[in-house]
Amino acid sequence: DTDRSRGLGDVYKRQTYICTFMMKLNKIGVAAFVNVSVEKLRNQTVTILTRGFRYIFLITFGYLLLYPFIYILINSFKSASDYYDPTVVWVPKHIVTDNLKAAWQALEFPTAFRSTVINGVIPSILQFCTCAVYGYGLARFKFRGRSILFAAMFLNILVPVTILIVPTYVNFQYVDFLGALKLISGLAGKELRPSFIDTPLVFYVPALLGVGLKSALYICIYSQFFKTLPRELEEAAWIDGAGPYKTFIKIIAPSSGSAGITVLIFSVIWNWSDYYLPQIYFSENYPLSVMLNRFRYSLGSIMGYYIEEANVASTYVILAACLIFLLPLLIFYLIVQRKFIASISTTGLVG
Repeated sequence: DTDRSRGLGDVYKRQTYICTFMMKLNKIGVAAFVNVSVEKLRNQTVTILTRGFRYIFLITFGYLLLYPFIYILINSFKSASDYYDPTVVWVPKHIVTDNLKAAWQALEFPTAFRSTVINGVIPSILQFCTCAVYGYGLARFKFRGRSILFAAMFLNILVPVTILIVPTYVNFQYVDFLGALKLISGLAGKELRPSFIDTPLVFYVPALLGVGLKSALYICIYSQFFKTLPRELEEAAWIDGAGPYKTFIKIIAPSSGSAGITVLIFSVIWNWSDYYLPQIYFSENYPLSVMLNRFRYSLGSIMGYYIEEANVASTYVILAACLIFLLPLLIFYLIVQRKFIASISTTGLVG
């Protein structure tokens, strides 16, 4: 009996130890589960707050950027009665196209658009091509006077166009090369120097020579981009027998997709929006930027009053003119933006 009691006591002790051990394991497991749950909840909370703050910031910033365009778009189709209606805030009750028709007529859109393409878009394409060549030369080749050219390039960025407009206009009015044509004109007794004024050459020639509108900035963009390309690409082309020109056309130019699209976007936008130089160089066939700047005179000839004496209707016509001016740029940007994103992923893999 004593041995039996002693054996039962040992069994009881073992069961007690096992139960105690299991209870401790259970407590540890519960604590670990609680810690994991708390940590997971904390991470989820931080993620939700971060995403919420991000969305709030993007929506607010996007609204600030889109508000002017939304305002122009909505008010371009409003009628005068909607303006005086206190219940109309954003969505008009009467959608009219009279504002767009009047703006189209005042802008002389077909003629102005053709002039904008000839005097704005084509020089942008020329800048897109020639600035790449000049930027590659400054980035890859070392020659005497290279630092002077860099200094002149940055000086061209810093100096406003208005400071140089008088000598530039005189040079375009009497095109000459080192005074040779002036001397011949004096001997011949009549003016032989050609004039570029009122012709697209006032924009084509500077674009070809790398001194057009913002050309120095585009050259700088190209130059800095070409410096990041590995020289092994050019060395491999040279080993295969390609010269500098073939290397640029076959290897470097296809690899400069992101920089090229950036330059093209900037160039088209700046040339499209510039009204100062076309207003100086042309006396007729103005582009859209000049027509928009002179819109009050054109609108006065159509409606019978000037903007200073305008009512609500003329204000909506002005907004419609701004919408017409912006739409081609927006369409161009939407098209090029897709190519810009695609060019980033393929840069360095083409050619």
